[in-house]
Amino acid sequence: MAVKGLGQIDQQYDGSKLRIGIIHARWNRSVIDALVKGAIARMQELGVPESSIIVETVPGSYELPYGTKRFVEREKKNGTPLDAVIPIGVLIKGSTMHFEYISDSVTHALMNLQDKVHIPVIFGLLTCMTEEQALARAGIDAAHSMHNHGEDWGACAVEMALKFGPTAF
Repeated sequence: MAVKGLGQIDQQYDGSKLRIGIIHARWNRSVIDALVKGAIARMQELGVPESSIIVETVPGSYELPYGTKRFVEREKKNGTPLDAVIPIGVLIKGSTMHFEYISDSVTHALMNLQDKVHIPVIFGLLTCMTEEQALARAGIDAAHSMHNHGEDWGACAVEMALKFGPTAF
């Protein structure tokens, strides 16, 4: 049984001054597209202007940690630093150990990345046993849909950027 969403956030956050990046893998594109759309919609509900949401891509989930690091560095070098970043990927279990290796590696790399880039890195990696689980978590499987986890990641990015991001102190 999965729990739906963040629940009620402790306050209404104003993201109008934030600049947030989304970097996503291109594997499992229909699920990814729904998650990205959900994250963007939720951030806009919290006041983040569309022009302040920057979207970048990488080939697959394994490339997310390095791509995220370089994305954050590039934006900072260009004088347009990010307040938070959401790496989004979808891994679906297959018949080999590939899933376990990639899930574990990407999870640890994204977690450790926060101390290197000094902004919140939101964990937007779905690790699902089946395609149906992925569709449900992206809110696009009418029969089994939970909700769109991208919405949670968008809300999380705004909250973390405001509380702990580079301009929070």
